[in-house]
Amino acid sequence: MDYEPLAAVEREVLSWTGVTSEPGRFGATSFRYGKREIGHVHRDRVADLPVTKEMRERVLEGGRAQPHRAGSKGYVSYPMESSEDVSAVLEILGSNYDRAKATADAIAERRAASQEEEKGEP
Repeated sequence: MDYEPLAAVEREVLSWTGVTSEPGRFGATSFRYGKREIGHVHRDRVADLPVTKEMRERVLEGGRAQPHRAGSKGYVSYPMESSEDVSAVLEILGSNYDRAKATADAIAERRAASQEEEKGEP
């Protein structure tokens, strides 16, 4: 079996600042930003991706992605059989990365503001 789509996804996603990978269930490779999973890929070239409700509808309408094969709500399963599929998976992972990073940045800003208040600084 050709694993090149998996290698392409892994190379790209791990080049993003703050993203790590770790072994997941069922032989998957899970990608995380901090504690938040932005998606994972299986050796059978299927990416399982968390998506917003709006994104889920759009991705499923495209016809390639399917509801998560294990029934996890909030995820879609996206088979990677072509370079176009890899691009679509990377686009979704990128969106998930942007959301995870924005959330982490907002939390860090709130913490910093709270610590400044505790010190009595303006």
